[in-house]
Amino acid sequence: MLRIEALDVSIQSVGVLRGVSMEVPTGKFAGLIGRNGAGKTTLMRSVMGILPARQGTIRFDEVSLDRMPAHRRARGGIGYMPEDRRLVPQLTVEENVLIPAWAAGVAEPQSRLSQVYRMIPEVEAFAGRKALQLSGGQQKLVALARALMCGTRLLLLDEPFEGVAPVLAHRLAEVIAGLKSQGLSVILTESDLSHSQEILDVVYSIDRGEVSIATSPA
Repeated sequence: MLRIEALDVSIQSVGVLRGVSMEVPTGKFAGLIGRNGAGKTTLMRSVMGILPARQGTIRFDEVSLDRMPAHRRARGGIGYMPEDRRLVPQLTVEENVLIPAWAAGVAEPQSRLSQVYRMIPEVEAFAGRKALQLSGGQQKLVALARALMCGTRLLLLDEPFEGVAPVLAHRLAEVIAGLKSQGLSVILTESDLSHSQEILDVVYSIDRGEVSIATSPA
């Protein structure tokens, strides 16, 4: 499904990723584990098309993403949940969830919205509330729902459990685990395996912008 080969990424001339190679098969959940500043977010943004690669290749279902803008990647089935949620505070929950579908020109967004609500019914329960009225954990659920609007084939989940109360972190893990029945491929970043060990099929470690060979979560 997703193949990254010899990827180098720089931010303002500073090398962040160096020779990164990894694969995520169709329907599999891959963890990217590393400390803060190791390059996890940079890798996610590169796959989404927010940061350009200096060299190397990213292929999604055998199609090169190297020159493809972010909105076309979203239209092709890739969804991104950033670590800091990036909700628009003055918009309603439902409007926030629909934003990527509108931006990418997704056909029949209401149909997909109904599917997302079935996956995360809590989000439908506060659909009419402003995003700024939600707790941090509730906002994480909304950010996941927003990623699912376009993420029909591949989800990029950046630190989904970071800063979330244990009860909501457990609920997020339940929702993410349930996505396996949808046939989705997932890359999930964490600083450790405290929340995701049971739901991952393969684990990559990242340190100082370099990714190690995949291992079993155990």
